[in-house]
Amino acid sequence: MTDLSAQPRPARSPWETPNPSRAFKVAAASTIPAGITTVLTLVFGIDPAVSVLLIFVPLQVIFAIAVGRNVAGKKGQGDAVLMFTSVFFTVLVAVLLTSLLWSIISQGFSAMSWHFLYQNNVYIDPTTSLEYGGVGHAIVGTVLIVGLTTLVTVPLGILIAVYLIETRDKSRSTVRTLVQAMSGLPSVVSGLFVYSMLIVSGVTTYAGWAGSLALLPLMLPTVARTAEEALRLVPVEIRNGALALGSPAFRAFWQVTLPAARSGIITAIILGIARIIGETAPLLLTTFAAKNTNFNVFGGPISSLPTYLYQYVSNGYDTSTQRAWGAALVILLLVAILFTATRIIAGDRKRPKKKA
Repeated sequence: MTDLSAQPRPARSPWETPNPSRAFKVAAASTIPAGITTVLTLVFGIDPAVSVLLIFVPLQVIFAIAVGRNVAGKKGQGDAVLMFTSVFFTVLVAVLLTSLLWSIISQGFSAMSWHFLYQNNVYIDPTTSLEYGGVGHAIVGTVLIVGLTTLVTVPLGILIAVYLIETRDKSRSTVRTLVQAMSGLPSVVSGLFVYSMLIVSGVTTYAGWAGSLALLPLMLPTVARTAEEALRLVPVEIRNGALALGSPAFRAFWQVTLPAARSGIITAIILGIARIIGETAPLLLTTFAAKNTNFNVFGGPISSLPTYLYQYVSNGYDTSTQRAWGAALVILLLVAILFTATRIIAGDRKRPKKKA
């Protein structure tokens, strides 16, 4: 009689079988070009960036094609080149990002202190010592301007996402096209529009709400499109189940679909804030740069971290440049806090509850 019982799974799959010869060839193809590039760079004093682009990359492509053809035939050539391209650009982006982060942290940390986080710059000039003054007024202005923009943009963006998902109106494609077009709007154009329509015409002076108005079309596409994708990922069976139980369409969306997409919507909000928190051009044209702390977003010039950074980096003095690096580090920390909060909130939502 044939044994139909389940057979034990083999300890190692056929494609997981080690191949020392292949591993050696891949390792050689990865190390020999790097060694040749290093020797030529040191012997002839070639710039490292030039060596990587003109020596390492061509050699690596040649060795990758040779090893790919030797291991898997003609089909392996394309796979080898694709793998090298993916790894090379991944490492390149990682190196550039690491270099950027290290520059901001190392340069900005020298300007950081407790008073730097809460003092303003009323009596500070570009050559004043770092022992006096700070970005406290700029932090307050950034929170007020971005907060007002978020207060207006988030409901509007979610409503647009709901309209695109829940309705079958013919104008959906037009709305989606307009939202996508807004995502490509240059920030300086948005600032120039508000500046020419409201400030030059005399409707208002430099004020925080004008900066929020200029940031609105920059944040809205990010919130609307990300929220739309979050709502689209909710299984339709959940909503249909609520409708089958007799729930009205509005209540089914409000109590079933929207809570299921909560993590994605929170992510949309955080991404939208991160999109505008470092914008400089719209705020330079609409809020100006004040040295005092202004808590009134509807009256008078108000400072923000981007305008503070631009103002001091353009002065050219060493202490002024250090203040600009400190402001850049504060912006980086704010963005890091936002993304960390998003991960924590999303993680709490997805973590299964323990049974009592």
